[in-house]
Amino acid sequence: MAKLHLIKLSVGSKNVESMSDWQATRRAQTEDGLPRHITRMWPRRADEVLDGGSLYWVIQGLVQCRQRILRFDEVIGQDGIRRCAIVLDPEIVRTTTAQKRPFQGWRYLQPGDAPGDLPASRQDEDALPAGLSAALADIGVL
Repeated sequence: MAKLHLIKLSVGSKNVESMSDWQATRRAQTEDGLPRHITRMWPRRADEVLDGGSLYWVIQGLVQCRQRILRFDEVIGQDGIRRCAIVLDPEIVRTTTAQKRPFQGWRYLQPGDAPGDLPASRQDEDALPAGLSAALADIGVL
């Protein structure tokens, strides 16, 4: 088995901080207080994802950060439908930005295709405006 990642749009997030704020709400957390994202589909390759994989977040058309995936929990909605809660490490790691076109649901992301982490010294920097980040990513600067 090899490590495998997931990639997902953070719908409604304006930036990494607004996503982090949402994850801090009780509604976005598991019983043990960890952030989670509930999705319809359960990963068929769950063992590979749980072997050190992360969820890479696309915010405003750019991959901007990732969170390590800790586990998958079953959640039964009020409609009786089984869903998958992707339970995440609360630490958000900023990554180099990479443009990503919109898509539905989540997708697998091979480690070689994943953006690299920003150095620790740059983790607390203010993010560039989305338009500027997109333009720089487009020409290969970021």
